[in-house]
Amino acid sequence: MKTFRLLLALALTALPAAAAPAKAPARTRLTWYGHAAFRIVTPKGAVLMLDPWLSNPKDPLAKDGADPVAAVGKVDYILLTHGHSDHVGESVALAKKTGARLVAVYELGLNMVKLLGYPKDQAGMDTLMNAGGSLEIAGGEVRVSMTPAIHSSGLENPKAGPDQPLFVYGGDPVGFVIAIKDGPTIYDTGDSAYFSDMRLIRSEYHPDVALINAGGHFGMEPAQALLAAEAVRARYVIPHHYGTFPILTQDVRPFAAAVKKRGMTPLVMEPGQTLTFAGRRLAK
Repeated sequence: MKTFRLLLALALTALPAAAAPAKAPARTRLTWYGHAAFRIVTPKGAVLMLDPWLSNPKDPLAKDGADPVAAVGKVDYILLTHGHSDHVGESVALAKKTGARLVAVYELGLNMVKLLGYPKDQAGMDTLMNAGGSLEIAGGEVRVSMTPAIHSSGLENPKAGPDQPLFVYGGDPVGFVIAIKDGPTIYDTGDSAYFSDMRLIRSEYHPDVALINAGGHFGMEPAQALLAAEAVRARYVIPHHYGTFPILTQDVRPFAAAVKKRGMTPLVMEPGQTLTFAGRRLAK
């Protein structure tokens, strides 16, 4: 009897275990508020705001004179590509409301504290850096790398008078590569012009999503933006920084069509729209 039980136990042990149910891919959410303002919510719930000019004329949060900052909940980090007002936007008000730490070029961060009142204890050496640097935030869930950009970066001087400059030094402009654990790697060009070394961003970081300015005049014209998309070769290409002012390109559908012909997936978002990624791919 004991021998029978032993043989039965061994036979049951040898049976293939039932396949465990597949774990659902982690979810990352990306919202566009118009112009260059994006929000990223990571799988663990960390919230990053990129260039949060939330009062831009395309943002539904600011419709009919509403206060867009009042509509924003949790923000953990504010990432600024450069110091122009259409990118700094409501950063200071958001920081005061939410306690968000500032991720920006060192000189821009310090001048925002001194001139604009960004809370000093939310803009320190741990999150201010320069192009070429990277840091881990959100408890290690996110790695942010600063990349070069070709643009300018003056910060508007609130104390400007007859003998004082309208702009103060904002450091160099930059882009960001945001690598999210169990989520996509996102490259934001900021307002950069195209430069051929964008190919190195592809080879080093392999971004899944490219946020590419495509409005022209103050950034890349659509033809240049297409060169940038080809250099980076992200799976998904999202145009931004267009249509906000009359001087900018108003229609990016021809750009999107050209991106698609080159084997990438263009995603033309509407202001206020949120995309969800399951792991590194767009959720179905």
